[in-house]
Amino acid sequence: MAVIGKFQSAGAEIVGEIYTINVQLQNVRLVREESPTNDEAPSHRIYAGRAEIGAAWSKTSRDNRAYLSLKLDDPSFSAPIFASLFQDEPGEYSLVWTRSRA
Repeated sequence: MAVIGKFQSAGAEIVGEIYTINVQLQNVRLVREESPTNDEAPSHRIYAGRAEIGAAWSKTSRDNRAYLSLKLDDPSFSAPIFASLFQDEPGEYSLVWTRSRA
């Protein structure tokens, strides 16, 4: 498990940065989806600047901890990035990535 980003609450949005060896994104914004089309639709859209780079779904862990499950994708990525955004303390979040075992 690796922390690949740090975020903070900023009004109605969650704002931060994502950093890996190949990806360095600042001003990444998670914006709540106002009108999800169905129960499986994303709860948030993810933007870097004006570009939409992914979506997030509200989830609950086995130990009853709320988090966001993110899928990030861009033509410059070799493959999508799947990660989880956990709240560390009020208004502070860490983006955690774990390599798939598949």
